[in-house]
Amino acid sequence: MFKKIKKVFIASDHAGYPLKQLIIKEFLSKKSINFQDLGANSEKSVDYPKFAKKLCKKINVTSMGILICGTGIGVSISANRHKHIRASLCHNVNSAKMTRKHNDSNVICLQGRPFVKKKIFAMLNAYFDTEFEEGRHKRRVEQL
Repeated sequence: MFKKIKKVFIASDHAGYPLKQLIIKEFLSKKSINFQDLGANSEKSVDYPKFAKKLCKKINVTSMGILICGTGIGVSISANRHKHIRASLCHNVNSAKMTRKHNDSNVICLQGRPFVKKKIFAMLNAYFDTEFEEGRHKRRVEQL
């Protein structure tokens, strides 16, 4: 994980809860990544915009986020309403890597139903191990 990131915030709705728990228990803990779980805390129905907003309020230049809902689409739309957020819905390793490299994404959005553990872990590794390339991409990100 790149040096400037001190903390990862993670949040989900009810549909993303099982994947969030897996990511927290296996991925973030095994990698010794400092994180904070912002909920949801069960599979009881909740509204994803509330959790996306809660996470976005915490993100700054030294933190990143992981948002999860059933499709990943809702949390992605919700998160991108915040000026300082560049949330990206990722479905594979290449999209996870390229959104960091070219878009300086600071929140990865994931599909909670269905998910493949091995695929999710590979995407998270790609996302957190890739640095922003800057150069011509910096100019474009600044236009966002």
